[in-house]
Amino acid sequence: EVQLVESGGGSVQAGGSLEISCEVSGAPLGRFCLGWFRQAPGKEREGVAALIRENTARYSESVEGRFTISQSNAKGALYLRMNDLKPEDTAMYFCAAAENIRGSCSGSLKQYDYYDWGQGTQVTVSS
Repeated sequence: EVQLVESGGGSVQAGGSLEISCEVSGAPLGRFCLGWFRQAPGKEREGVAALIRENTARYSESVEGRFTISQSNAKGALYLRMNDLKPEDTAMYFCAAAENIRGSCSGSLKQYDYYDWGQGTQVTVSS
C-alpha cells in the first residue's frame, strides 16, 4: 500500500516562493500517476498540477507559469515549487497518486482519478 506524506508548507508573503514535498513510500514512484491538489476553506478541492511524464506536466490556469511540479525517483518524492505566490494560493495542499495501469499518465487534474492521498500541508500567503 502506497503512503503519501506532505511537508514543507508554511506562511509566506505575497510574491514569495515555497517548495512543498511529498514522500511516496510503499512502492516505486514509477508505478504511479501523481498530482498536487489544494483546498481552501469553504471551497472544493481543485487540481493544481499533475505529471504526464518526466518534464511534462499539466497545470491549472490559476498557477500556470508560477508553479512547477517535479519528481525524484531516487528519493521517492514529488515536489511543487511555487513562485510569485498570491493570497488566493492559500490552501491545504495534497499530493495524490493513482496506479499507472495503462502505462502512461494523462496529467488529470480531477480528484476522482486519484485513489491515494496524503494528509496535506498548509500554505498561507499574506498580502
